[in-house]
Amino acid sequence: MPYEIRCRCGEKTNDEAPAAIAPQDPEVTVVIPVYRNRETLRELHSRLRKVFETGRSSYEIIFVDDSCPEGSLAVLEELTRNDSRVATLALEENTGQHRAVLTGLRFARGKATVVMDADLQDPPEAIPFLLSKMKEGFDAVFAGRRGRYEARSRLLTSHLFKELLHLLCGVPADAGMFFAISRQMVERLLAINEPHPFLVAMIGSAGLSMTSVPVVRVSRPDGGSAYSSWKRLKTGCLAAVRVLAWKWNSGKPFPGHCVRPVPVRTYTGARFAHATKKSAGRGKES
Repeated sequence: MPYEIRCRCGEKTNDEAPAAIAPQDPEVTVVIPVYRNRETLRELHSRLRKVFETGRSSYEIIFVDDSCPEGSLAVLEELTRNDSRVATLALEENTGQHRAVLTGLRFARGKATVVMDADLQDPPEAIPFLLSKMKEGFDAVFAGRRGRYEARSRLLTSHLFKELLHLLCGVPADAGMFFAISRQMVERLLAINEPHPFLVAMIGSAGLSMTSVPVVRVSRPDGGSAYSSWKRLKTGCLAAVRVLAWKWNSGKPFPGHCVRPVPVRTYTGARFAHATKKSAGRGKES
């Protein structure tokens, strides 16, 4: 049976990543790319807190604002001020969902990392089920998509594309951008030198164990998808080509490719406060 949830729907300003300090690393990091999700952010944060406080797990939440023009960053800064476990990375420019997630993974400290969207189509309450499945020895556990969460035509094209990915790299045919991964998988993903990342395919090509557990998605409670049909088709074709290229090259960096980290405009959150104060102090001395 699929897991189903029903419910109503210190800052640093240079490109060098500040060192984060904490007495110990959290058990779980949640990385969330944000673009046009202003209306769902507070509820998402509230539900995530309830999930982890109920399970008594140590955690951190990293929001990655993908240069959103619609006021999401102001909400994220409010959440960051009020919750020391929240950090926000504001990117210099819009880079797309997958590069935004990879930027967040650079800062993830958890023994396990959960990646999910900010639109509340995927229930945060399913996170314990993903983490529990990981304890069976998997390096990636996807929330297998169930339900009628978008138009039938889009569901059909999505299904066909995912079946193709399954044939190419073995990734579960119901996989999407809600998953839990191990520390080893995070390191594998960050090591792939890929200018056009597609994380589901990258996980499938990483050579580590993976599975899925069924989770019911709901329709988007606010706004529309950032992916048009054309953009989805383009992303799918690129992903298929890159999977074949990774297999051909055994997952090694491609000659001539040098993918620079995405520039981060601001780092906000208690974990960056120490680095911010040190930076300010050096400025006064100079």
